[in-house]
Amino acid sequence: MPYVLGIDIGSTNTAAAVARSHGTTWTRPEPVSLQGGSALVPSVLCLSEDGSLHVGEPATDDGSRTTRDFVHRIGDDVPLLLGGETCAPQTLTAELAVWVVERVHALEGGPAEAIVLSHPAGWRPYRREVLHRALSGFGLRNVTLLPRTVTVAESHAARGFAGSTAVVYALGGNSFEAALVRRTPRGTYETFGTPQGLDPIGGADFDEALADHTRTALARELATSARRGTQAALRGLRAECDRVKRVLTVDLTADVVLALPGGPARIPVTRAQFEDMIRPTVQVTVDLLLRAVRSANLTPGQLDGVLLAGGSTRVPLVTELISAALPVPVEVEPDSQLTAATGAAMAACQVVSPRPRRQPPARDPSPVSGAGRATVPATRRPHHDTTVPGDPPPRPPVRVLPLDLPKPSRLALARSRGREG
Repeated sequence: MPYVLGIDIGSTNTAAAVARSHGTTWTRPEPVSLQGGSALVPSVLCLSEDGSLHVGEPATDDGSRTTRDFVHRIGDDVPLLLGGETCAPQTLTAELAVWVVERVHALEGGPAEAIVLSHPAGWRPYRREVLHRALSGFGLRNVTLLPRTVTVAESHAARGFAGSTAVVYALGGNSFEAALVRRTPRGTYETFGTPQGLDPIGGADFDEALADHTRTALARELATSARRGTQAALRGLRAECDRVKRVLTVDLTADVVLALPGGPARIPVTRAQFEDMIRPTVQVTVDLLLRAVRSANLTPGQLDGVLLAGGSTRVPLVTELISAALPVPVEVEPDSQLTAATGAAMAACQVVSPRPRRQPPARDPSPVSGAGRATVPATRRPHHDTTVPGDPPPRPPVRVLPLDLPKPSRLALARSRGREG
């Protein structure tokens, strides 16, 4: 059955979704099981000794052969070092995208009719062009790149959000971005105003706040425990804090449990305590959200809602602080980690079957005499980005010495040697 593919490569996890052709329409996008029955795979690449590239967390984390969060380095002249080999971040991103495409191809029994890949909303044309070239180098020449805030809006629209102007709040494991979106005459979304972003900030900061709280509570016991057993227990602390964070999104109390040499230790944590730990971090993101709204001279009354995406938005404090700052509806999907991917699949449907043009609804509640409808005053119309394509992003005044890239690259040979999930 013909299908389209949406991909979201985030700072922490990668997700994909497909929509299938059903006569003249498309089915609702469904997440793809990428690895081990999960719709999420860590955005991690590991280079093995034989030169093959593995996707996901390695069994033994050898930092010199493992790389993470390379998407946000795209456009940087300085390459990353992986297994002693220099490689561009856009090459690594393209490798991961190809891995997803091939996985879905195997599951669906054929190639996608169209592919949409999300990217950070603040990217300028230079970064998009760099990634396009890297994708083309791996045979993906017809991939449409869209801002993540646009794909998030498309996902919410597919679930019933009918608004024309909204602000997107996307909080992931190690990244945050916010941007205004509005419907175009074609019924699709576009960003406007000035997108706001901050890296690294996200759910990992929440985990670390819980970990600090646990270390403080167990300071005396950790100091007197056998060193080897204590260090082994602490290596699993971040994962345990991530679990507790998720529990506290639905329960009022949870226990951080550590298997110490002297026996299991339990540190009770209430949701109120957890929220006190993370409130400053969440407030920073809300301030950036408001800055995105102000960048287009909009008032809350001109917004139809705030659209959330990212696993960290399930924390109740996020919705609480956003609602206090912007008195408009706040929308969040049940699987917020998959929102950008499902929205990318929705956008891919439009690549194959474009929507008919329509007139966007008016925004200004003040009627125009004799017109019987509202319009937006010309002085409040936002401006689009006017960056000239091809301009690289600004760099600090650091002298970068040229590097001799090895030829042929083992990363380039990885495709012929095979990949393992």
